[in-house]
Amino acid sequence: MSAKLLIVDDDLETLRLVGLMLQRQGFQIVAANNGTQAITLAQKEQPDMILLDVMMPDMDGYEVTRRLRQNPATSGILVLMFTAKSQVDDKVAGYNAGADDYLTKPIHPAELVARIKALLARGRSRMEATAPKARGYTIGVLSPKGGMGVSTLVLNLAIVIHQKTKADVLAAELRPGHGTWALELGFASPEGLNRLLTAKPQDINVSMVEEELLRTTFGIRLLMASVRKKDVELTANVAQMEAVLQTLPLLSPLVLLDIGDNLLHGFDKLIHYCQEIFVVTEPNPGSLAHTKILIEELNEKGFGKSKYLNLVVVNRVRADVTLSLTQMQEALGMSIAQVIPPTPEMAFQAALRNVPLIYVQPEGLLAQQLNHLASNILERVQV
Repeated sequence: MSAKLLIVDDDLETLRLVGLMLQRQGFQIVAANNGTQAITLAQKEQPDMILLDVMMPDMDGYEVTRRLRQNPATSGILVLMFTAKSQVDDKVAGYNAGADDYLTKPIHPAELVARIKALLARGRSRMEATAPKARGYTIGVLSPKGGMGVSTLVLNLAIVIHQKTKADVLAAELRPGHGTWALELGFASPEGLNRLLTAKPQDINVSMVEEELLRTTFGIRLLMASVRKKDVELTANVAQMEAVLQTLPLLSPLVLLDIGDNLLHGFDKLIHYCQEIFVVTEPNPGSLAHTKILIEELNEKGFGKSKYLNLVVVNRVRADVTLSLTQMQEALGMSIAQVIPPTPEMAFQAALRNVPLIYVQPEGLLAQQLNHLASNILERVQV
């Protein structure tokens, strides 16, 4: 399909002659004879390029360009200023207003066509370079209260999925001041999440987030939260956190989020970025009561309906003093995806060696259950 050009000039004879010449070159032509009309047609017609005069009575070309750039609906349209104003200051003013190129009249028609085609080609290359990348799948993991094993589950599950698929899996802690991975794995106190949460939201992009990810020897990349309690106040920076969550899926086909509990600032906004949620609970009546309330709240947000909602039980005590699987499922009114057994000895060994639990007994019961959980996820997620 030929490119669509919007020609803007208050001189009707110029509009006619230039429009006719460009039509003969195969371009689709739309015309406007003032700045206000140009802005209206740009929004309606969405041309590939605007050939814009500067000197017009109602609104000059500089102001037209500035308004086009301020409007998200027209900000990406190429603007070629085509005017008799030939001074250096005029050209500088045009580029400062947001013009992509600047041509002075008179000009040979062949050169005008060549410049238009060259600018269109550059515009296509720019669009291809900045085209949105395929977004990965985001799973949030949380519990109705702290200390239920969310961080441990996220870390080890991410490793198991990577081992099964060799995919680039990314895991992120979202609670500044409450980080656990750095201490468990023997890293210095990380600043990655802190730096992102103190940046301007509009400055947070793929490059910035990628710089803060730590590639581990376990095959996954981590965005880690600090361990200093004074950093908890950064949880209030919800706009920055949203920008991070928008960006992470552009860096990995699968993102696992350690959300912790549902007391995180902006919780409702943050879970919006998850395609799926795992709720971690314990096999005792008190924890299940809290979990049931959390499930009901998540149902109201669409999880368990239009989005997946799964339950994982992490058991920390002997099986003979806990509720059975059937009792738990009856109490919660939904099935449980996996029950993780007590692993106190493994946890101690992992802490001594600064390795994830999965590395202590790679073929043990815990590994088998995490593999089962990973397989369950991979039935829905392409990585």
